[in-house]
Order: sequence, then structure tokens, then C-alpha cells
Amino acid sequence: MLDIVYQDDFIVVINKPSGLLVHKSKMAAGVKEFALQLLRDQLGQRVYPVHRLDRPTSGLLVFALDEQTCSQLSAQFASNSVKKGYQCVVRGYCQNHGEIDHPLKDPVDDRRLLRQGVTHEAKEAKSSYQTLARFELPWAVGRYPKARYSLVKVWPESGRRHQIRKHMDCIAHPIVGDTRYGQGTHNRLFREHLDSHRLLLAATDVCFRHPKTQRALYLEIPVAKEMRAVVQYLRNFPAAY
Repeated sequence: MLDIVYQDDFIVVINKPSGLLVHKSKMAAGVKEFALQLLRDQLGQRVYPVHRLDRPTSGLLVFALDEQTCSQLSAQFASNSVKKGYQCVVRGYCQNHGEIDHPLKDPVDDRRLLRQGVTHEAKEAKSSYQTLARFELPWAVGRYPKARYSLVKVWPESGRRHQIRKHMDCIAHPIVGDTRYGQGTHNRLFREHLDSHRLLLAATDVCFRHPKTQRALYLEIPVAKEMRAVVQYLRNFPAAY
């Protein structure tokens, strides 16, 4: 059963677990379960995905319950008028706050096009962030005697694929557990010492205008249980920054 955070006659918002695809993808042809299918069966009615979350990312995922509501909500997401907040654990000591303005290319999902070397044109992408906490673990990693990490809140101001993952990597603070843009040494450290096997990125809050009432709808949730356990452990090692 999917965890339903909010539901009315027009909208349903779930807390998507890490590892679950939103819908079918050519890049994951062998996968048989999707959030779209599971939610449809759980509610006993058709649902319409308004936006997407990466498969390894957990958190708030918005669906509409009819085509008109889907169109209206999708327009809000496409115009970047929806406020979205994420929490992530990244490598190193991140600055207190900052902005990232770096154009990004959307990933190519078609394997045939990938083999042909086809790429998309880079598009404008902006994110802002704030560091919530810093940690120093007593284990050597790479050439460093101790391992440093930060808990960061990120607000993407545009909606590019993999935007937060790419942007944090752009400023040399890749997200822990990211097997595509992250660093293997840090991912292994978290697997071996903290039994953490997921991308430490979660969509924790969202604010948009309800298409029927025209009122702002704000939703906020804590990070998923397994990610919360990792952060709680890290808090035993606060950094003297």
C-alpha cells in the first residue's frame, strides 16, 4: 500500500518510496511495478501523474484524478511556479547557502539514440540551497583521514531531469548514494558502515495552487525512514566547522 499524504476529489499526493518508478520506462523494461499502477489499483480508479521523481528519489509525488486537473497542475509545474523542496546528504562541507546557475541537458532515455551518440541541447537550470548540518565521520575515505558530509536543503527553480543530482555534483558536493553522478568511495563507505544502499535525496515539501479552490496547498513530510535513520546516526558526529 502506498502512503497517501493528501487526497481530495481532484488530487492525490503520495510519499513515493526510493526504488519505485513513477511509470513505465524504456530504460527499465524488466520492471513490473510502478507508482502509477499501484496507486490506480489502490484507489480503484484512474490516476494521472502530474510530474515525476527519479526512481531512487523518495518523497512527495502529485497525481491528478481527472484529465482537466492534470492539465492544470502540469501547467503549473511546467511554468516553474510550483515551489519544491528537497533534502539530501552530500559529500564535503557545503557553504551555508548559495545558488547554482548551470544549464543542463536532459538525459536520453532511448538506448538506440544513446548508442548513436544523440544528446539534448542544454537548457537553463537554477537551484538554491541551504546547509542544515555538517558531519565528520571517523573513517578514512580516499586520501583523507576522516569523511566529511553535509545535510542540505535544495529548492530547484527549474524542472530539469536529475537537476539536483547534477547541480550538487557541479559544485563538487555530489549526493551520497548517487551511482550515476556521485563518488564510489563515499557510496561504499555508507553501504559498509551505515548499511545505506539508496540515494540520499528526498522530496520533502511542495506548494502549488489548487486548480479548483485557487488556494495555496502546502504539503511537508519528513524524509523516508531509512534515510532518517542515516541522518540521525550522522548527528552523532557534528562537525566543528
